[in-house]
Amino acid sequence: MNKISRKGFLKIAAAAAMSGVTAGALAACNSASSSTAASSGAGSVASGASYIPGTYEATAAGINGDVKVTMTFTENAITDVVLDVSGETASIGGAAAEDLKNALMEAQGADIDVVSGATITSQGVIKAAQKCIDQAKGVASVEVIQLPTGDENDWLGKEPDIDEAAITETWDTDILIVGAGNGGMCAAAYAAQNGLDFRIIEQNSVVQDTRHWYGAIDTAAAKAAGAEPMDRAKLLSEISRYASGKCDQRVVKTWINESAAMHDFVAGILEGEYGWTCQFTSGAEAAWPAENAEHNTDYLYPVQEHNYMGSETASGMQRNQAFQDYIEKRGYTIDFNTALAKLEKDETGRITGVIAQSTADDHFIRINASKGVLLACGGYPGNPYMMEQLDPLGTSVTTACSYSPADKGYGIRAAVWAGANLDKESAPMLFDRGIVPPGQDAGYVDSPNAFGGKAFPGQIRQYNPGTQPFLKVNRNGERFANESCPYNDIVYAAAHQPGRVYAQIHDANWLEDVQRFHTIGCSAQTRNGGEGYVLPKMEEAEELGCLFKADTLEELADKLGFTGDAKTTFLATVERYNELYDAQKDEDFGKPAYRLSAIRTAPFYGCWLGASLLTTEQGIAINDKGQALDTNNQPMEGLYITGDMSGSFFANNYPCLMAGVAMGRTLTFAIKAIKQMGGLDEV
Repeated sequence: MNKISRKGFLKIAAAAAMSGVTAGALAACNSASSSTAASSGAGSVASGASYIPGTYEATAAGINGDVKVTMTFTENAITDVVLDVSGETASIGGAAAEDLKNALMEAQGADIDVVSGATITSQGVIKAAQKCIDQAKGVASVEVIQLPTGDENDWLGKEPDIDEAAITETWDTDILIVGAGNGGMCAAAYAAQNGLDFRIIEQNSVVQDTRHWYGAIDTAAAKAAGAEPMDRAKLLSEISRYASGKCDQRVVKTWINESAAMHDFVAGILEGEYGWTCQFTSGAEAAWPAENAEHNTDYLYPVQEHNYMGSETASGMQRNQAFQDYIEKRGYTIDFNTALAKLEKDETGRITGVIAQSTADDHFIRINASKGVLLACGGYPGNPYMMEQLDPLGTSVTTACSYSPADKGYGIRAAVWAGANLDKESAPMLFDRGIVPPGQDAGYVDSPNAFGGKAFPGQIRQYNPGTQPFLKVNRNGERFANESCPYNDIVYAAAHQPGRVYAQIHDANWLEDVQRFHTIGCSAQTRNGGEGYVLPKMEEAEELGCLFKADTLEELADKLGFTGDAKTTFLATVERYNELYDAQKDEDFGKPAYRLSAIRTAPFYGCWLGASLLTTEQGIAINDKGQALDTNNQPMEGLYITGDMSGSFFANNYPCLMAGVAMGRTLTFAIKAIKQMGGLDEV
């Protein structure tokens, strides 16, 4: 690969010819596109003028794909701004377009504030606008280095070779944390509490969203609630069994044995400093009812779950924002708009730091980290190249998504480039809530404005009632599986059905049914929220043509698209299901009796579903100290991993009925890594 220098890059950008650089995006950063002048060629600003008159356009990454800005200039003013945000979520990024346009015109420049609630879209518009302004000033914009995103044959690409002359700034620190998400912010708060020398960089301009619930074992909250001590050996066995043994049990034990101390740390800040209250869930609320005992209840081992959502809502801050406030009060800052490009190592192979790039003005920064680097950059659910190649099965059954669009796996790629070992087994976090209209197959559809030109078709991120164990049938009208199962089981069963989707059917007694079903984890929101929670979701789905209500089953069959033999089979399947309910025994698939439901009372409801993808858990192999392992499974000095980009814990799927395990693992290993690098670990 040719070495990329700053001078060479300026020439490329000035000519708006990006073909000399591999297409893609900066590691841990959304892709950036080249700028082209629409009606004015390259030139110089006339004496006494500010701009070369003309119309210029440029693009930059939004939340779902690229946003485009077109700006018209006279010699001294911006006279028109046109925004194309058609690829953004209509109610969020789309709704912000008019405010952003007005702000650009009023400011007569790109120095404007982001629109609240549409941060990523705003950032894209601001960056694209600045590119237009630079063109109009005759200044070549230096694009973010275009690292390979991969293609249909190569998700990894090659590590960039960055010329020394392109690195214009150097930072020195003991510890570098990459990513201001759940793992990164917990690590930063722990480092700040202990007065360590660290820096934390984040590609975006704000801390990332909080995943609220986390699992931890035998915590102070559990003891206060009177919870029985966890059978740790059994829990270790169950997690290993769920992963088909494809995990490192020593890594799992670190979470089991140290998660209580992690919670003590989190609680010490959130409760002690901010007065928040922990919501603890365990016991009967977190377990399937006793009636399930004869149906392999050991497979569904519950975890003690913690969250602070009520306090977060009242305070106006999420956990990650509270951690930001906490470190800033102690004199630390987050280096926003600073994205990982590549890891650096010395002649012994030890990781010594990173090369990063400012996403604000595109200059390169060498960050030396004498005691180590912690990567907390997320998984790869937002990268269709990685999804299709690393998890073809999960991709094939997915119809919607609720992931962070910034999670494109670039931290994983940087680690692999440096010699780290990537888990060989995919582990997507799939929820059975990807509601779509009749006739829609699962899998990607073409979406020109989306990253990689592909997106999942569902317009609703997660239709929570989809998790309820109601009757589910395929396009032939046939029942095909036991619906009383972990979230991912039914969507994987649908991989063998036409279109890889299925219809869910229930009647007017759905609220009574879901109370009896007593699903756990986040699907319990339907049970606990009742009509006030569920009805707005049902109404939204109806408006989008995804949920149907009918006075008769024949009418419902028609609305769902069943015709001919499929309709006949569908009606017979419902009749058979009612017989099983009457007998209180599922002779066909063995579903527990308390999770059967009659379908006799109008109105009747039906919808088509697939998977909703939240994140991926296939990551870089680590040891029990959170240290990255190389391809020979030897520790890589100076490199630690946590969060969705860390491996050795999950395989096949995420154990969704062990609620909070992934986030508990993330926070525990975030602290573990800081302890290791800071010389604080006594374990």
